[in-house]
Amino acid sequence: MKTAYIYSALLAFTLQMGFAQSVVGKWKTIDDETGEAKSIVEIYQKNGKIYGKVVGIFDASKRDGLCEKCKGSRKNKPVLGMQIIDGLTKDDDEYSDGKILDPEKGKEYTCKIWLDSSNKNKLYVRGYVAFFYRTQNWYRVE
Repeated sequence: MKTAYIYSALLAFTLQMGFAQSVVGKWKTIDDETGEAKSIVEIYQKNGKIYGKVVGIFDASKRDGLCEKCKGSRKNKPVLGMQIIDGLTKDDDEYSDGKILDPEKGKEYTCKIWLDSSNKNKLYVRGYVAFFYRTQNWYRVE
């Protein structure tokens, strides 16, 4: 009986730690230039890859906004509900080799994301072209 309790506690702890270290979930995006909260992005896993879509926009005047500067199938589509992170794959403690879209600029960048090593509720999101990059801090929504 005592052994079963210990195994149950260990399993619960392991599951909790695994969940806390996952990038999957909802994240509040923070603009790295203005410091303002902009949106909520839901990051999810599908077929072994990581994707993210906009599920909330803080500025009420932009909630019905369209991706006017986007190209291809995203052009003039609603930003709310739009998939902006595409096909990241796990590589050690980060996810990379995918793309991220900036709907305001209509530009797509190579992307990598990783959790802060001391705060699993903080996500670093980097978009880059060649040697130029920008990194944003996103925060887990409970």
